[in-house]
Amino acid sequence: MRAARNLPAELHGVEPVGVSRYLALYVTQAGWLALGAFLLTQAYWPSTCRPHDVLEVYGCSAMLPVAGGWVEAVLTTWLWTTPILIVLELMRRFQKPKRR
Repeated sequence: MRAARNLPAELHGVEPVGVSRYLALYVTQAGWLALGAFLLTQAYWPSTCRPHDVLEVYGCSAMLPVAGGWVEAVLTTWLWTTPILIVLELMRRFQKPKRR
């Protein structure tokens, strides 16, 4: 029996993660990035704003709803949720487990 199994019941999320969960996590992350790449190639950018780098993409993302298509709406959501998801993952990874 592993030592992680002897933890008190109130400590959740500290047991080692199996290979299948890592695989699912990385496949999901790759899918999320592929979705973003697809949306970036398919989106119609207004003529007033044609981004050429990452900072311009975020600056011009406010202009995406002008086109009014579903691709542009999903891309805007994708662009603004990705940094939030990254920050949440970093906070989870570097935060020490607390005893309750």
